[in-house]
Amino acid sequence: MKKNEILKIYGTDYKEMTKRLLTRANLASDIADRKTRIGIKPNLVAPTPADYGATTHPEIVAGIIEYLNEHGFYDITVLEGTWVGDKTGESFDVCGYNSLAEKYNVKLFDTQKDSSFRQDCRGMSLNICSNVKKIDFLINVPVLKGHCQTRVTCALKNMKGLIPNSEKRRFHTMGLHKPIAHLNTAIKQDFIVTDHICGDPSFEEGGNPVVRNCIMASKDPVLTDAYVCSILNCATDDVPYIRYAAELGVGCGDLSKAEIYTIEGTDSEKIPFENNVLDVSYAIDEIDSCSACYAMLVPALIRLKEEGLLDKLKTKIAIGQGHQGRSGEIGVGRCTAGFSSSIKGCPPSTDDIYEHLKRFIIESARK
Repeated sequence: MKKNEILKIYGTDYKEMTKRLLTRANLASDIADRKTRIGIKPNLVAPTPADYGATTHPEIVAGIIEYLNEHGFYDITVLEGTWVGDKTGESFDVCGYNSLAEKYNVKLFDTQKDSSFRQDCRGMSLNICSNVKKIDFLINVPVLKGHCQTRVTCALKNMKGLIPNSEKRRFHTMGLHKPIAHLNTAIKQDFIVTDHICGDPSFEEGGNPVVRNCIMASKDPVLTDAYVCSILNCATDDVPYIRYAAELGVGCGDLSKAEIYTIEGTDSEKIPFENNVLDVSYAIDEIDSCSACYAMLVPALIRLKEEGLLDKLKTKIAIGQGHQGRSGEIGVGRCTAGFSSSIKGCPPSTDDIYEHLKRFIIESARK
C-alpha cells in the first residue's frame, strides 16, 4: 500500500471487513518481524458503546488482531487513555475491550496510569506516556467524527490518548492545534484503520451517530484528516492542526495527491454537517477549556436554545482554565469556583449543567 492511498470498504460484518481491508493493504509486509511489539490505539474517549458515535468499534480491533495472529504476530497491546473526567477502565469495560482482551489474549494498557517522559517535538517540549517507547509498530484506530472545538477529530488528534491527563489539560492552554501537530512528530503512526461506521459529525462524545458502515485504511495521518474534512464538508483551513502537521513534515495535506479506492460496497455521499456548536457559541466565554468540559456544556445549551431559554441569558457562561482565580456571574466547572454561580464538577455532567443554567436563567429573569 502506497503512502498516498486511502482504501475504503463498506458493509456490516465489521470484523471480516477489517481483515479483507488489511489483506488488500498487505499490512503484514510493513511489519519487520514476528517479534515486533505492536500497539493498537483505539478512540475510547468516554465509556459509551460504539453505536453511540464516539468510540472505536471493538469488532474492528478484533479484525486487526485476528489478521495479525494469522500472520504470526502475537505481541499486541491495546493502549488508550480516556479524556479528563472519565476512567479508562470503565471505557475498556463498557466499550467491550475487556472481553476482547480476554478472548484474544492481548494486553490492555491504561495510559492514564502511566509514567511519562519529556520529548522535544520539533521545537515544542511535550510529555508523552512511557509505554509509547515499548511499541515498535503503532496501528491507530480513530473514529471519524466531529469535535466541538477543533471541528473534526480523527488520526492526528487521536494521539492525545498517549499523553498524561496533565498534558491534555496543558494542550488546551496552548490552543490545541499546534501541540497536536507537534505531538505527531514524536509519535509515529505506522498504519491507520479509520472507524467510519457511525461517527457523530458534531460531537466527540457522540449522541447523534450518522451510519455510513465504512472502514478505511491509510498510512498518512495528515492526508487522512484532510480527507475527513472533505467528508464532513469543511475546509482543511478550518482545522489548523492539519496544516501545522503538514508543515512539520508529518504527512501531506494536499488532498489532490490522494489515491482513494473503494474495494467493496457502495461509496456514500458526504455527511450533511449542521454546526450546532456555532449556533450556541455566542453564549460562551471560553478560555483554554478542556474538551470534556466544553463537550458537556454544548448539548446543554442546545437544549436550552430549543426551549427558547438561551436567548434570555443576560451574561455569557464562563468555562476554561483561563478563568481560574477570576470572579463573575456564571461559570462551568472547577475552574470557575470563584464565580457567584458555579456549576461544580471536572467536568460536570450535561444534565447538571442544563438544570443549573435553566434555574439561573429563570431566576435572573425574575429579578
